[in-house]
Amino acid sequence: MLLLFKNKKTVPQRLLNYGFTECGDDYHYSTRLLDGQFEMVITVSKLEHVSATLTDTGSNEEYVLHLVPGSCGAFVGRVRAEYGKVLSDIAQKCFESDIFKSEQAQAVIQYIRSKYGDELEFLWAKFPTNAIWRRADNAKWYGALLLIPKNKLGVNDSTLCDVLNLRASPETVTELIDNKRYFRAYHMNKKHWLSLCLDGSLSLEELYLRIDHSYALAAKK
Repeated sequence: MLLLFKNKKTVPQRLLNYGFTECGDDYHYSTRLLDGQFEMVITVSKLEHVSATLTDTGSNEEYVLHLVPGSCGAFVGRVRAEYGKVLSDIAQKCFESDIFKSEQAQAVIQYIRSKYGDELEFLWAKFPTNAIWRRADNAKWYGALLLIPKNKLGVNDSTLCDVLNLRASPETVTELIDNKRYFRAYHMNKKHWLSLCLDGSLSLEELYLRIDHSYALAAKK
C-alpha cells in the first residue's frame, strides 16, 4: 500500500490542513478504523518516508495480518480495505507528483498552473510517468508530460528525459521537426503533435510560446 507514495512529495501545509501534527522532524496523524477496533497512526518524515501502523485498541497490540499477502478472510479483507482507503486519501490530498524533476519540467508545470490554472492529470495506473493537461472549458488535451528514454524519440541515447508533447498545426510540425530540438510526437498523432525534450535544448520562452499555441489549438472544434 505504501507504494501509493512512490514518486510523490509532501506538501506540508496540506498535511497540516488534513489533521497531521508536526512533531520534530515528522508529521503524525491518527484515526480509528472499524468502529474504533483499531487505531491507525501514519507518520510522514521530512525526508518523505511514510509509515503506518495499526494497533488493536482492545489488546493494545500491533495488528499486521492485513500486510501479509497470503492472509484472507472477511475480517482481514475489511481491515485491509479501510487501511488502504485512508492511505489513498492521504496520498491524494497531501502529496503531489514528484516524477518530473528537470528544471524545465518544473518551470513548465508552474507556467501552466499560473497562466491557465490547470494541473497535471495522471490518467493511467499502468503508466504512472505519463500525465496530461486539458482545457477546463472543453476537456481537450493541449499537453502531455512524459518521462521516457530519449531513444523513444529516435535518438541514439537511452538517458531518461522529461518530454513535452504539444499540439501544432501540420505546417508547423513539418517546419519544426529537426530530430534535435523538435521530434515526431511520441504516442500521439504525428500530424498534429510534436515532442520536445526538456533538456535545455529549447529556451523557456520558446517552450512557453509553443504551450500557448497548443492551448489555442485545443480550443478549436
